[in-house]
Amino acid sequence: MKTAVVTDTASYLTPEQIKKYNITVLPITVILGDKQYKETEELTDQDFFDYLRNEPELPTTAQVSMGQIQEAYDHLVDEGYDTIISVHLSLGITSFMDNLRMFVKSYDKAKVYPFDSMAASAAEGDLVMLAGLLAQKGTDPEEIMNQLTDLRDSTDVYFAVNDLKHLSRTGRLSNRSAIIGSLLDVKPLLTFKDGKIFAIGKERTMNRAFKTISLEIQKYMQEHPDWKVHITVIDSNNRETQKKWALNFGNNFPQARISTSHLGPAISVHTGEKTMGVVWDKDFENED
Repeated sequence: MKTAVVTDTASYLTPEQIKKYNITVLPITVILGDKQYKETEELTDQDFFDYLRNEPELPTTAQVSMGQIQEAYDHLVDEGYDTIISVHLSLGITSFMDNLRMFVKSYDKAKVYPFDSMAASAAEGDLVMLAGLLAQKGTDPEEIMNQLTDLRDSTDVYFAVNDLKHLSRTGRLSNRSAIIGSLLDVKPLLTFKDGKIFAIGKERTMNRAFKTISLEIQKYMQEHPDWKVHITVIDSNNRETQKKWALNFGNNFPQARISTSHLGPAISVHTGEKTMGVVWDKDFENED
């Protein structure tokens, strides 16, 4: 049995991570006006954010097509893989997983295991890397799915946006009426619950958001004193704040592994620019 791992560009893995864990990554399509671009392949972050700031027509996205999926799966079968773990963006914010589950019922060239990350960005990326690590070890696919579920259950995600304009426009916010995000200097604080995005509060500044998130991580560590914890700081074209947060988390939680990631165009369409996020979970790379 030879197992491959497939994901989409919303996991925002680096080229080094993709190579290390042998991941097949399929691009989400980003639509700017009347032009379509494959994320990471045809559209740079800089060009996207320039468009977002300067053009009146807001960008949109199109999910990975089943044609792209079939082409990728067929290629993996040709390379000798007979099992595929396919980890993707949350069903709570896109219909892709429903489409994929329907597709694999009739795909008979390999055994495919679809897995809903119930999140995006680094939360999705950590799951993908764990799947890749276990696949390289020859772990049984059922056990890989079990371990992915355990890691997903250990994961918390908080993020702060400048305003709710983009999330509200694209319909990705599940409780829009619960928070007012258009006030001056308010940074809505959000999380994933059951794979959907919920607003849970608002802070006046990103520094206040950092402090609130730090308290949540502290509680998490107190609840799981035997766990080694991985903290990932994520930004949407906000690298200076990302560096500051990563440094401060490292000082505040020296026992944790600190990583950084970013939100590219496909997710920034919904969050807007200058978003800051944090993912924390059980550190699969440093388990005893």
